[in-house]
Amino acid sequence: MKGVRRLPTPEINDISIKMEDNMDNNASEAEVKNAACDSELADEKNADVEKVENDAGEVMRITERAIELLRTVYDPEIPVNVYDLGLIYKIDYEPDTKTLHVEMTLTAPGCPAADFIMEDVRQKLMSVEGPQKVDLRLVFEPVWTQDMMSEEAKLELGFM
Repeated sequence: MKGVRRLPTPEINDISIKMEDNMDNNASEAEVKNAACDSELADEKNADVEKVENDAGEVMRITERAIELLRTVYDPEIPVNVYDLGLIYKIDYEPDTKTLHVEMTLTAPGCPAADFIMEDVRQKLMSVEGPQKVDLRLVFEPVWTQDMMSEEAKLELGFM
């Protein structure tokens, strides 16, 4: 072929070395990007863990304080506090809504001191530092029995 100049052809080894270099550079860039993503994910995970731990600590602190205050509320007819009587069925604090949920019952549905006891419980719970709302519910399921009392309450009332 006249007039056609032959260009030198690179050796096959030269081509494979250049391809490996490009692959190494691409791999290094990908590793850097992956490391950055891993670091961001780790930071997010650490922040989530820290929030859960903080929330758990707050829930425990608020629950313990609520129990402490509930132990100062007495049924005027019984010399034992409502917590040890077993009248408190549920204490649940939601940090996201800052709401303290409490379910309680009375020794009998027709308890003449119901309004007094409920208002005393509500006021004590509202004095707990942290919650912005108190959701206090009076329930009668399950029906309260003497078996729900603490050992201390049973001793105090002579049931043991």
